[in-house]
Amino acid sequence: MERFFNNAGPIIPEDHYHIDMLSRVDWPEIRQLIAEKRYFVLHAPRQTGKTSTLLAMMKALSEEGRYACAYANIEAAQAARGDAAQGIPTACSAIARSLALYLDRPELDAWYRQEGQSIELRDRLSQLLAHWARTSPKPTVLFLDEVDALVGDTLISLLRQIRAGYAQRPQAFPQSIVLCGVRDVRDYRLHQGDGEVITGGSAFNIKAESLRMGNFTFDETETLWRQHTAETGQAFDEAIFPELWEDTAGQPWLVNALGYEVTRKIRPNRDRTKLITMTSYLQAREQLIQSRATHLDQLSDKLREPRVHSVISAIIASEQESPDVSPADLEYVSDLGLISLRPQVRIGNRIYREVIPRELTWAKQVMIANQEQSWYVTPENRLDMPKLLGAFQQFFREHSDAWSEGFSYREAASQLLMQAFLQRIINGGGRISREYGLGRRRTDLFIEWPLDAGQGLFGPIQRIVVELKLLRGKLEAVIAQGLEQTVDYAKRAGADEAHLFIFDRESGRPWDERIWRRAEKFEGMNVAVWGA
Repeated sequence: MERFFNNAGPIIPEDHYHIDMLSRVDWPEIRQLIAEKRYFVLHAPRQTGKTSTLLAMMKALSEEGRYACAYANIEAAQAARGDAAQGIPTACSAIARSLALYLDRPELDAWYRQEGQSIELRDRLSQLLAHWARTSPKPTVLFLDEVDALVGDTLISLLRQIRAGYAQRPQAFPQSIVLCGVRDVRDYRLHQGDGEVITGGSAFNIKAESLRMGNFTFDETETLWRQHTAETGQAFDEAIFPELWEDTAGQPWLVNALGYEVTRKIRPNRDRTKLITMTSYLQAREQLIQSRATHLDQLSDKLREPRVHSVISAIIASEQESPDVSPADLEYVSDLGLISLRPQVRIGNRIYREVIPRELTWAKQVMIANQEQSWYVTPENRLDMPKLLGAFQQFFREHSDAWSEGFSYREAASQLLMQAFLQRIINGGGRISREYGLGRRRTDLFIEWPLDAGQGLFGPIQRIVVELKLLRGKLEAVIAQGLEQTVDYAKRAGADEAHLFIFDRESGRPWDERIWRRAEKFEGMNVAVWGA
């Protein structure tokens, strides 16, 4: 059986295309930290290869012969929430089983069942780890996965019991412990039973380093996909690779999921003599977005977190030059992989830029009536944008107040409603690209609509720019700035049609004054300017 792109669970090298896991971290630095008897954190966004990397590190160290190494996943203790009376036994049980499995020492699990379970909860984990270290002929190293899945008193107890045994290493406690999760320990907000809130840093102040696993590089992304060609002979259109990078920015799950989608889920491409074209790639991309796969569903779940909300809403609204977002929240959302901080704060990759507005507006989008494409497509198969935007003005007039109240992201409700309205139309064969970010003071929408259904996006294309802005200050000044921005974007995008849409959020202004349309010209380009 040929290998394939892995989109679920840890890498199995015999089954999956993969990048060498140890090359994705600073392996010499990690080996040095372990040699120095350090406890440290390795964190990365979900589904970036953390577990695969931990298992690879355990295997490499074990093969060197200097250490007795084990990996344990304690995510099951999450079900206990803050109840340490359930959480700590669950974590200890998972660790004891892992010691027996990876070290081939069933007596360690037996000891825990027979003696360890009678130890007081506040000392049970530390005694389990101490028993392992004392009975091991080699210094012990523990890779502890999904630590930040724990909450409240369960997590506090775990961190403090590890800290309590730190001074006894390596003879009577593990030489090194690597805590792994999505977040750095500094971002843990721990709510104790008495209502007090402490940070992970204060509960685990023995941490020596926090190491972050990054995404694939451009070269690694291409190398991974070319493994498919090397092993099956099936080639990719070379134009795909720059698009793949823009879509994923090397996010490992996205890179693998798109690979699986285009090589396996699109059935004609299972013929390995068939070239995988850009058309197939774009089809795979849209299928992945619409599938609302687990990874993307988890992303949308994160959007409800208050710290994530404060950052993402500011990015989508994009109107403030100096948005009131705390640096700690920016770092946190960056650690989750949702945004990149450099060269400027923006959503982490092009697929996330697509998924986030869609997820935030999906329930609204499917409830919008009268959006059959035939209403807005001319006999020449062109989108009638004046008719479409005029219909949106009426829709916005009738529904914006009620629907904006229903949005959790009310700061960006106007922009999101517009995108929901357009998405239903464009889904039938076109594409919307979005650009937005902190301090940009507008949202750029670039619509590509195929004029020949047979050729799709590779035939003649109608290219349209729609610039969204909020009315802040004098209308004429906003229009003047908006025209410059709209025409600049239209020229960069190669658009032949441009629209500037200005939302007036002044609640006291009559709708008859807020709804208008006028024609403008800037640097030789016609721009339709709309108000709502």
